[in-house]
Amino acid sequence: MRTVTQVMALGIIGFFALTATYSSGQADSPKKQVTFTRDVAPIFYKNCVICHRPNDLAPMSLLTYRDARPWAKAIREKVLTREMPPWHADPRYGEFVNDRRLTEQEIQTIVAWVDQGAKEGDPKDLPPAPQFPEGWHIGKPDVVLTMAEEHTVEAEGPDDYLYFTIPTNFKEDRWVQAAEVRPGNRKVVHHVIAFIQTPEMIAAAARAGRGRRDSAASIFYRDGTLFRVRMDAPVYDDGCSRDNGGSAFGVGEDGGDNFGRLLTGYAPGKDWDVWPIGTAKKIPAGSNILLQMHYTKVGTVEKDRTSIGLIFAKEPPKKTIITRGIANHYFLVPPGAENHEVTACAKFDRDITIIGYMPHMHLRGKDMKYEVVYPDGKRETLLYVPKYDFNWQQTYTLKEPKRIPAGSKIIVTAHFDNSAKNKYNPDPTKPVRWGDPTYDEMMIGWMSFTVEEGSSRPVVASAPKGQ
Repeated sequence: MRTVTQVMALGIIGFFALTATYSSGQADSPKKQVTFTRDVAPIFYKNCVICHRPNDLAPMSLLTYRDARPWAKAIREKVLTREMPPWHADPRYGEFVNDRRLTEQEIQTIVAWVDQGAKEGDPKDLPPAPQFPEGWHIGKPDVVLTMAEEHTVEAEGPDDYLYFTIPTNFKEDRWVQAAEVRPGNRKVVHHVIAFIQTPEMIAAAARAGRGRRDSAASIFYRDGTLFRVRMDAPVYDDGCSRDNGGSAFGVGEDGGDNFGRLLTGYAPGKDWDVWPIGTAKKIPAGSNILLQMHYTKVGTVEKDRTSIGLIFAKEPPKKTIITRGIANHYFLVPPGAENHEVTACAKFDRDITIIGYMPHMHLRGKDMKYEVVYPDGKRETLLYVPKYDFNWQQTYTLKEPKRIPAGSKIIVTAHFDNSAKNKYNPDPTKPVRWGDPTYDEMMIGWMSFTVEEGSSRPVVASAPKGQ
């Protein structure tokens, strides 16, 4: 079983998924006889089986020759077309620890193996298979928090966004080094976001009686269990034009949208978090964990009881990790628009050190770019995802954390394709606004960064107006 330290030594630091890109040059195919045991298994073990193993994210296992052989031709095709393993970041901007690029020689080795008949080879050549902890990528959790009761998901109907509160019963502050959401039923759990609700947040919510999204002045309305933006709400596609460079709607300094501080999440392509030694997320004593559950209907009645596993830091960290969404809730994508631009911004009042990014849009999402404008006016691209894929919610964890000085502004720019050319588009004839369901849209540039522990100075320079 891998420990947290061993996992980090392998470069598993952010929200992880199976990821790889390939060099564009061509190399001669291997001339020797290529076998699974000697040549292909080491490539799969290094780059693929973190997801391609029994009962995990991928639809099939590649751990053994018997597992992989039926898929040989499909593997060859996906490798050559660079569809798998998926990786969507432009290599010109940033280096990422979870970018497991295959070399051109590795690509040609897989191709040659298939072309030569996908032979097994001598079993003595097979290296030891990676060992994974039973049920958990992060290792055995120090504590597992589970929904109090099993939830029933009906066979038909619209998606559900539901919220389940789990008391931690922590008597003292705890620092989390690793966290993993474990869906009880992957067939119906589309995504999970786990928020930390501190005692102060719990008390404030009780006094208020209802949240910002439920207020009469809100731009949102309820559609069953879903929140959606009213079609007649004000439109600000350029969120950076408001609030002296602030976002049209920031998700909040701690990453929540009056739900709490974001702890971790689960989505297609993203399973768990392990943070570097010396950094951690804080769960204050007496806090609750709030699970935002997005359930989809699959034609049969299903049950779910999701859990979250936590591994604690051995000592208080020097730096606190904050995950924040830089978002715009006010945009409107017109019918038929092929390249509609939406922006959101955030100014920072303190020095921060960025450790990773996670772009988030829905089915019309086309691309997303993160940029920083420094106090001296210099502008730099941090991350560019030219082909966003809703079905693979990739997090990009920096190999070298990026220090951003106080007074800098982060600009997130996204484009949406609401035209008939987008084969995933639910309906190109309708305007689209922000909403929970996948047939609406979202625009969030999630960003994780560290700040020095113990400082009470605010991180964000100003709050958005009108909320």
